[in-house]
Amino acid sequence: MNPGAHARAGTAGPLDAAQLARFRSDGFLVLPGLFTAAEVADIRRWTDEVQAWPETAGRHMMYFEQAGTGQRLLNRMENVLPWHAGFRRLATGVKLQGACGQLFGEPAVLFKDKINFKLPGGGGFEPHQDVQAGWSRYAQLHITALVTVDRATIANGCLEMASGFDGAHQLIGREWEPLTAAQLAGLRWRHIEAEPGDVVFFDSFIPHRSAANNSGEARRVLYYTYNRASEGDHLLQYYADKRASYPPDIEREAGREYRYRV
Repeated sequence: MNPGAHARAGTAGPLDAAQLARFRSDGFLVLPGLFTAAEVADIRRWTDEVQAWPETAGRHMMYFEQAGTGQRLLNRMENVLPWHAGFRRLATGVKLQGACGQLFGEPAVLFKDKINFKLPGGGGFEPHQDVQAGWSRYAQLHITALVTVDRATIANGCLEMASGFDGAHQLIGREWEPLTAAQLAGLRWRHIEAEPGDVVFFDSFIPHRSAANNSGEARRVLYYTYNRASEGDHLLQYYADKRASYPPDIEREAGREYRYRV
């Protein structure tokens, strides 16, 4: 199933005019408490469920990292929605897809889904723009909705968003290459500490990063990314391309090196 093909939200959603203006100015928007306590309980239960899934070739995509102790840690999962009805409803509902439709000013369609786990000892992410990962070949602009599953703090590596970036849709780096100090000059970094149920919306050009998790608690977050429906539904093609270039661990060929560059 392609969830993006069957549930395209329009421009009705939870955001008001002031929030829309803030997003257009800053390139991101923090929305505390978008999900109720009952919804958060479901989201956390669903995250526990999929975290316990076995690695399965040709299905959901599980990626791992090595902790400093040498332990193999689950880093992230993608392509979960075809196999989980609860997350599929969440990603295609008015609070996320509808909000992104408001931010685009036209209906939004799902581009990709991801869960970042950042378990205790898990690594961080260097400064980057999402568009650097070749996304422009699918659509000109993407908006991601980050849903906080566990409390996000400085200690466990919360999201850090570039402050002072004017929200313009500019690629300041090169595709597949880390951003340099010169490219990041003048930016200030804002820690986005968040509670379960808080949501951060950000576009594919705003630089962001996060530190390693040096706490004893997981920092799990959902990432649902959308593009304008008028630019097409690319979800199936995106995951076909990703399986070919950067497959999940269980689908990799022995002796072949794979490198996630951004």
